[in-house]
Amino acid sequence: MSPLLSPSYGLIVWTLLAFLTVLFLLKKFAWKPILDSLKEREDSIQGALDSAKKAKEEMLALQAGNEKILHEAKLERDKLLKEARDIKDSIILEAKTTASKEGDRLLSIARENIQNEKAAAVTELKNQVAKLSIEIAEKILREELSSTEKQKALVSNLLNDVSMN
Repeated sequence: MSPLLSPSYGLIVWTLLAFLTVLFLLKKFAWKPILDSLKEREDSIQGALDSAKKAKEEMLALQAGNEKILHEAKLERDKLLKEARDIKDSIILEAKTTASKEGDRLLSIARENIQNEKAAAVTELKNQVAKLSIEIAEKILREELSSTEKQKALVSNLLNDVSMN
């Protein structure tokens, strides 16, 4: 059997003493920097996680803000479209009213002109009829009064009519 497989007390003591010395040296010089670097690493990871969480919350807040702004923009757009429709309707109504009034005014003027033209035509017709009547009467009287006998008979008829009245 080899001496390493069957340990002696001296080997155990020396091995234990070497282990404790290495343990002491590690604790004195290595453990603290290793633990400090692990603590630093843990803090940086935690900081990164906190930053990521904060960035996520800010992103959610921005997204909510963007949705709110988008909703307000849609409401504003709808309001502007409604105002535009109302203005369009009022302009159309005003144009119709103005056109109707103007049409009524032109119709009234046209009727008045027609009445004036009609009255002028009737007056002209009466004047022409009167002129024609006078001309016809003149011709009839000339024909009737062409002889002296006819003139005497007419004068006596007229005198008889006047005396009777």
